[in-house]
Amino acid sequence: MGPVSFIRAIFAGGPATPQVVQRGSRLRRILLGLATLLIVVFALYVIYELGRYNAGYDRQAVAQQRTELEVKIEHLEKDNRELRTRLAELDTIRLGRSREQAEVARAMGDLQAQVAKQSQELAFYRGVVAQGAGSLGVKIEDLRITATAQAGTYVVHMALVRSGRADALVAGTVQLSVDGELAGGEKTLDLATLTGGRQQSLRYDFRYFQDFDQDLALPPGFKPAHLVVELQSNRHDVTPLSQTFLWSVEASP
Repeated sequence: MGPVSFIRAIFAGGPATPQVVQRGSRLRRILLGLATLLIVVFALYVIYELGRYNAGYDRQAVAQQRTELEVKIEHLEKDNRELRTRLAELDTIRLGRSREQAEVARAMGDLQAQVAKQSQELAFYRGVVAQGAGSLGVKIEDLRITATAQAGTYVVHMALVRSGRADALVAGTVQLSVDGELAGGEKTLDLATLTGGRQQSLRYDFRYFQDFDQDLALPPGFKPAHLVVELQSNRHDVTPLSQTFLWSVEASP
């Protein structure tokens, strides 16, 4: 075969070369598209994490808080088991010793109250663990009013709990007032009036919860209707809370 024939033979196989080029170009486009998609997904994840960080979400703090609460739950469950075991023992003693029935009944009442309190705390901590990081604030978990032996004197039992991440202490003031009727007209008594000028407000400062037992003295002839509780935080970004409760007095334990 001469040089001319050889060159013609080379050019005769030319149509296969563009197919190889086209396949290589299509493969590059596919790879480029996949790389672009991965970059977009990574960028969206980075934006998502930055958004959570700017909103105050701290994964390490939340994990530490969850661990602390789980330990607290474990301790509360252990205390509940011990209290229920002791309650069962006292119940057995009550059945076998009729002469000690009154004393055992009082002890059972105390234990039942402790179990109820532990159960409330356990439910609270379980709720905090389930909620994770929520909105910041303080709320009234429980409020009761009991009468004392002195006429016109009452005790307000109130429990405040933390809502949201417990990554720091919360502090603020509590204002109590009673709406009612005096001498045929409507009357509102503030805390200073109800305490004889001894207290202008109550202060709270806690991480998870805080209990209050506040004595109130109503003037003669005053008919209470509602108890108003106002919570004011020291932080400007926490909205004040105001709740009105019907004046309902429970029997003293």
